[in-house]
Amino acid sequence: MSNIHPQAIVEPGAKIGKNVTIEPFAVVKQTVTLEDHVVIKSHAYIDGNTTIGEGTIIWPSASIGTKTQDLKFRGEKTLVVIGKRCEIREFVTINSSCQENSTVRIGDECLIMAYCHVAHNCEIGNRVVMSNSAMLAGHVVVEDCAIIGGMTPVHQFSRIGCYAMVGGFSRVPRDVPPYTVGGGFPYKFGGINIIGLKRHKFPLEVRVALSKAFKITYRSGLHLEEAIHQIQSQIEPHNEVKHWIEFCKNSKRGLLGL
Repeated sequence: MSNIHPQAIVEPGAKIGKNVTIEPFAVVKQTVTLEDHVVIKSHAYIDGNTTIGEGTIIWPSASIGTKTQDLKFRGEKTLVVIGKRCEIREFVTINSSCQENSTVRIGDECLIMAYCHVAHNCEIGNRVVMSNSAMLAGHVVVEDCAIIGGMTPVHQFSRIGCYAMVGGFSRVPRDVPPYTVGGGFPYKFGGINIIGLKRHKFPLEVRVALSKAFKITYRSGLHLEEAIHQIQSQIEPHNEVKHWIEFCKNSKRGLLGL
């Protein structure tokens, strides 16, 4: 049985799982799917072709699945998919996507703090933290376990690599490589996110290898192609080092700091 308050508005057609809680004055539109154990707090507004995963909590006044702010939108069918056990805090806005059958996707166990914004065509991995008022423009990719500090805007089509930590009050106009820590405007790197990697139990040899890859990329004065070649020839090919190389090689907007 689900606990739906009589003063909540749940339109016919909405798919409601088991043990779902919907508090008073929340609005759930007819095309929404709420999986088991979801909690929708008072005054939250859930619209569009939105699926919210098991155990996720949507806090008061969040707005999920509403029409994209992209002026190219022409009414095509788009989707929002939010994973399991996320917390979407107060006044967060997660817009729908743009282009037929495209998706805004948020992974499992993410914490999106108050007043954050996620725009059209964004992809957010698992266990990502967005601090208060962080803002993602369209087509941004945030990989697993990244942390974005408060009041930080991320430019459209930019990427933030896994386990990266972006400081508050930064500006991110290009790609942030994985496993790094940095912040500010202009953006400056402090190196590899050693504390974060220790907390996630990365072994010492991987942390050392990533530190070497960072130094070759950012401190050697080599062009990126030369740096990548040197990393491939000199550093043990751990999976994390391979990911560093692929992230750098596939950067379309360019890497911050280069």
